[in-house]
Amino acid sequence: MSIYAIGDIQGCYSPLKELLDKIKFNSDRDQLWFAGDIVNRGPKSLKTLRFIKSLEDNAITVLGNHDLHLLAMAHGRHRQNKKDTIQEILDATDSEQLLDWLIHRPLMHYQKENNVCLVHAGIHPHWTTDQALSYSKELERILQGPKSHEFFHHMYGDKPAKWSNSLSGWDRLRFITNCFTRMRYMNNDLKLCLKEKGAPDKQSRGKQTEDKQTRDIQPWFEHQRLEKDLNIIFGHWSTLKDPELKHLFPLDTGCLWGGKLTALKVNHKMQKKISVKCSASQTTD
Repeated sequence: MSIYAIGDIQGCYSPLKELLDKIKFNSDRDQLWFAGDIVNRGPKSLKTLRFIKSLEDNAITVLGNHDLHLLAMAHGRHRQNKKDTIQEILDATDSEQLLDWLIHRPLMHYQKENNVCLVHAGIHPHWTTDQALSYSKELERILQGPKSHEFFHHMYGDKPAKWSNSLSGWDRLRFITNCFTRMRYMNNDLKLCLKEKGAPDKQSRGKQTEDKQTRDIQPWFEHQRLEKDLNIIFGHWSTLKDPELKHLFPLDTGCLWGGKLTALKVNHKMQKKISVKCSASQTTD
C-alpha cells in the first residue's frame, strides 16, 4: 500500500484527477491524505467533495478553514463571501449527507509508524503530539455534538491570540480552531498574527503586529518546538512555495492561483513529491 498526502485542492477537481493518474493511485490498495481546504474558491467544489467522500476508508481528510466556512454557512452562521464557490454544495440533493461526512472529519491525524501528523495550518510549537491530538478531539466533540450550531456563531475572530491551558469556553475553542486551520505567523510571545499571509521573505521584521506590540514575527514552525522530530504535513500557506524544511512538509503549492497541486509519498523517507501544473482559478486574494 502507498500513502500520498495532497495539499489544498479548493475545488480544483481536474488537477486532482490528473495528479491521481500521475501517482497511479489504486483505490483498492492505496490511501490518500488530504491536508484540508478540499472545497471553495475553485470551480468544482461539489464534484471534489463527492469524489473524496466516495473514497471512504481510502481517504483521510483533516478540516481546513474553508471547510469550516462551508459548515458555518450550512448552519446559517455566516454570509457567503463574494469569491465563495460552495453554494452548489448547499443546494445539492445530497447536501445533508456531504455535510454530515465533512463535519465528522478530524482536525489532526497522526501515524505512529512514521511519527507523522497531518494538519491544515500547523501545530502550536509548545504543544506535544498528545496534547495536540487531545485538543483536536476536544473541538471535534463540539463539532459533532449538540453544540455545533452554537459553535459556528462563535468561531470567527482573531482573539484570543495567545494560548493558555486556562482558556475556556468559546475562546478556547476559537484558539484551537485558529491554530489548526488559520495559523501562519507568531510573534516572540507566541501570539498568533493571523492578518499576515505573505511569504516569510516579504515580511518586515520588527513590524507592529495586530496586537499593537512591536515584536518580530516568524512562521510558527521557526519557533522552538517541543517535539522537533515530529514530522508535520500541512497546507494553507501557498506563498511558502516549496521550501526544504527539516521534519516539515508544506503542501499548499498554489493550485488555486495557477501554481501546482502536490502529493507527498508518506513513508520513512518523506522525500518523494509529485506535482501537476494548475490553471489559475483565482487571481487575487
